[in-house]
Amino acid sequence: FWLKSDGSPSSLCCRPAAMEDEGENEFVSEQVHEIAQQAVKQTLNEATYSKEKVNGWCTQISDQCLKKLCELGKPFKYVVTCIIMQKNGAQLHTAATAWWDLKTDGLLCVQVGNATLDCIVTIYACLLGDARSNVDE
Repeated sequence: FWLKSDGSPSSLCCRPAAMEDEGENEFVSEQVHEIAQQAVKQTLNEATYSKEKVNGWCTQISDQCLKKLCELGKPFKYVVTCIIMQKNGAQLHTAATAWWDLKTDGLLCVQVGNATLDCIVTIYACLLGDARSNVDE
């Protein structure tokens, strides 16, 4: 994720597609951000970090995101990653990049944290080939 100018982590980092309308073949960062944020809040709520629960939380958050993304009915392939780290003074550095069509594909990263943990969800969306030909027309 990226840092704000003051060095603190950004709560939303996004490389959205150039188009912002809610068209069928468009990556709408606001929709995806809401899906990721809701999945994290529903799973973690005010949870206290527990190494025994982290794998289950990551799976649950990723699965919830994929389910809601598929319910949008848009012709995209999605990849969801989730990192949960205990707040213990250690730093976490992560980066995400992609080489794709900026008109149709998108990347969004959401960070949500509480007093004991930080959670970073990254979602990649790539427009499927059949839908891509409709965008070029």
